[in-house]
Amino acid sequence: MGLNDLWRYDGRRAVVTGCSSGIGAQVVHQLAELGAHVVGLDKHRPGYEINDFHVVDLADPDSIDRTVAALGGRVDTLFNVAGVSSGIGDPLLVVTINFLGLRHLTEALIPMMAAGASIVSVSSLAAAAYREHRWAVAPLLNTTTMQEGIQWCHRHSDVVGAGYQLSKEAVILYTMRRTADLGARGIRINCTGPAVTETPILDQLRRAYGPEFLDDIAKPLGRVADPAEQAAVLLFLNSRAASYISGQVLWVDGGNLGAAIAGELEKGRASWPA
Repeated sequence: MGLNDLWRYDGRRAVVTGCSSGIGAQVVHQLAELGAHVVGLDKHRPGYEINDFHVVDLADPDSIDRTVAALGGRVDTLFNVAGVSSGIGDPLLVVTINFLGLRHLTEALIPMMAAGASIVSVSSLAAAAYREHRWAVAPLLNTTTMQEGIQWCHRHSDVVGAGYQLSKEAVILYTMRRTADLGARGIRINCTGPAVTETPILDQLRRAYGPEFLDDIAKPLGRVADPAEQAAVLLFLNSRAASYISGQVLWVDGGNLGAAIAGELEKGRASWPA
């Protein structure tokens, strides 16, 4: 296989959620350029041509099941991009769409995958403390259905909070939890942790919290990310170029976490041993 072939998606059937806007739309455009047969999933039909499209509501398990049944055939690669921010003002819906619906769809599509298939999901820089919070998130991961997960959220509103951070931490931990058993079947699973990106979700946050909320987030590169930059990393993780990467979260944050760690080291310099 040539070097260029590692990046190509020729002959591969790719499913993309959130295909109508933002990062998801960029994923579709890049996949099409690289030869994939793209199946888009979203609540609203995209305003561009796509190989195949199905309406899906990730908050509704019946809608997900109908969509999966309509897809039929094999799935070679899955891009879980769809999501909402806490700016919608409904923490339970945030968790339902961002994690419970994502999990339900992924689990329903896995039987349609063979060795060599791959899955990538979009988490967030907001989930950077997932290690510290893993024991609080674990009970949500241990639920087995969307309804059970929703009931857990009702009982633990203090843990749910605004919903976004919990949901994105759950995406990372779910990715890691499925790594070994999927790996035994030759299927890879990863996720990314984007920082502030110019998408419709950013508009939700601006409306809900004001522009200063976003201004306060460190941007070592001096700007927010473009959706195409985030999409390119997702395509890398699901490509053959990443064939030995699984169970990882790749921070696509413009240096945010690195700068934060460096800052902590500088603050503690006085206590370093000579």
